[in-house]
Amino acid sequence: MQQLNQLPDIDALMAFIAVAEEGSFSAACHRVNRDATVVSRRIQNLEQSLGVRLLERSTRKVVVTEAGEAYLQRIRPLLRELLAAGQETERFSDGEPQGRLRLALPGSFGRMWLMPLLVEFLDTHPGVTLDVAFSNRFVDLIGEGFDLAIRLGVLPDSRLVSRKLAERKRMIVASPDYLRRHAPPTTPQDLARHDCLIFSGKANPYLWEFMMPGAGQLSVPIAGPFISDDAEALVLAAIAGHGLLYATDWLVGRELADGRLVRVLGDYPVPDEGGVYVVHPSKQHVPNKTRAFADWIIEQFSRGLPWSER
Repeated sequence: MQQLNQLPDIDALMAFIAVAEEGSFSAACHRVNRDATVVSRRIQNLEQSLGVRLLERSTRKVVVTEAGEAYLQRIRPLLRELLAAGQETERFSDGEPQGRLRLALPGSFGRMWLMPLLVEFLDTHPGVTLDVAFSNRFVDLIGEGFDLAIRLGVLPDSRLVSRKLAERKRMIVASPDYLRRHAPPTTPQDLARHDCLIFSGKANPYLWEFMMPGAGQLSVPIAGPFISDDAEALVLAAIAGHGLLYATDWLVGRELADGRLVRVLGDYPVPDEGGVYVVHPSKQHVPNKTRAFADWIIEQFSRGLPWSER
């Protein structure tokens, strides 16, 4: 007799239902697209596991037993629901993207450059609901239930699938007003005589790094009147003329384009190995909604970086 924790084979159930409904093995074999030997063996295995005969066979007909009829009435709706559930679930991997998509986006970058794109994504994918968290920390995608993230910087080694959207460039900028009141720096060492705006989220906030021609990397101590963990606040302080700012291209793209900020020390590159990445948990069985968003955002960035198009 079948153990309570042992489920019957789905193919065996389908074979039994086909024979019971068709009334013959030949018709049932045509319905399930299997030969008579396979169908007969599946039903025999099912009967053996249940410890009861489901069908009475003769040379001319097949009759469902009393036990078989009771079993048929119970399993037929269950199997229909199981098949329907499979078909419904397949829609999440094939066809039109749908469902709730949880995104983890960097705070400032997400608000400035991704939010306009999210609106376009919603317009073109009406079956998807976006659930977006803006945060500058690297969230645990799997542990916190996120489908996908956009990340800035250097990615740690992990089993996450990542694709690079863009390079990230660092630079030193200042407002024209500040540079009118202070002689523009010509070498990194000149920063000792300048006010600098300090991002406390940087690994070494009081050191700015530069690549020196023929001499490798140089770290320069800095100080200044304003310290913050909010990059957008530092940009506002720079526009107001309160000092030099160590920034990324995406952070000050608009201000460089309209002249509110200008680049200084351009002959001394600021090292940065980071980039902009889209990441999600797995390569296999990726939900269609996740795959659609990843492909879509990659296509948007391939057309040009929004902060450099002005």
